[in-house]
Amino acid sequence: MRRLAVLLLLVLSAFVSAAPAVAVQPDEILGDPVLESRARALSAELRCMVCQNQSIDDSDAPLARDLRLIVRERLTAGDTDPQVLDFMVQRYGEFVLLRPRFSWRNALLWGAPVLVLGLGALIAVVALRRRASGPVQRLSPEEEARLAKLLAEGKAADTPQD
Repeated sequence: MRRLAVLLLLVLSAFVSAAPAVAVQPDEILGDPVLESRARALSAELRCMVCQNQSIDDSDAPLARDLRLIVRERLTAGDTDPQVLDFMVQRYGEFVLLRPRFSWRNALLWGAPVLVLGLGALIAVVALRRRASGPVQRLSPEEEARLAKLLAEGKAADTPQD
């Protein structure tokens, strides 16, 4: 039992310590470590147009490789990080960004969850106020007499018979 626990712990630690796989090939890596780290950071922000849920840094698709090379070319040409991102957005559209920018064109997408929650809270408050402030209906004398009779019968049934 103890050996099984040790083996399980070793396997688990191997999975936890494994570095995330990246698709960057050795021939893509720039000689300047500063430029390479900027390229890797930018590649992590750009979406692979083939895989769509992966960054180009993580994707093995040929298009992702081409995009990584374009990022590195732009950086070696002297572009700043925002200029590289703007170039990619101009060329491929805003979809290329893994985290879209906030703009008036997509404000509804960013604000929709807040609007839905606010509308739901408003509806709940109005419904609770209507329920609490609704008119209280009194029982008619016939209903009160019938209720008293039912309660008296219920009490008589609950008392133990000796």
